Amino acid sequence: MEQLTEPPASLQASELTVLSLPMHDARVRPLLDELAHEYDTRYGNLFGRGAAAEELNRYPAAEFTAPGGALLIVQENGESVAGGAFRRHGPDTAELKRIWTHSAHRRRGLARFVLSELEALAARRGYSRVYLTTGPRQPEAKHLYLNSGYEPLFDLAADPETIKFLAFSKDLEPRG
Repeated sequence: MEQLTEPPASLQASELTVLSLPMHDARVRPLLDELAHEYDTRYGNLFGRGAAAEELNRYPAAEFTAPGGALLIVQENGESVAGGAFRRHGPDTAELKRIWTHSAHRRRGLARFVLSELEALAARRGYSRVYLTTGPRQPEAKHLYLNSGYEPLFDLAADPETIKFLAFSKDLEPRG
């Protein structure tokens, strides 16, 4: 377990801790369980029956471990409230996955904080670019990425339902 950086002042009123954890750690499970439920609720059968579980199990846990990957969990007073991960997508590109905020803790800037932590760690690990996709029924994620400097790799004017996977990329600033 590795504790990473301090949260920004806007989130420091409570005790937030950023942890780098393996996928099988019990502190990761609450977020993955809620994420699966959210995917099922939002997408129903758009991607086929059981698609949420299939998506969450698509990649081996080892892909989210150092040096090529990472899984970060944000805890508040010992409770897992947000998280995200990345894996190697190419020699210089990390793919961000599973960026999530527990439903009881949304609208506080936690997703933006997780995104920033993932970008910083990916840059420290030598990546110069990040790539991600989100689904068409997650407009808040789409807006988060657009407002965080991500370039859409799709036509913003198109109906998201016809695109299915909204892809984004961003160049990272080198970090020591």
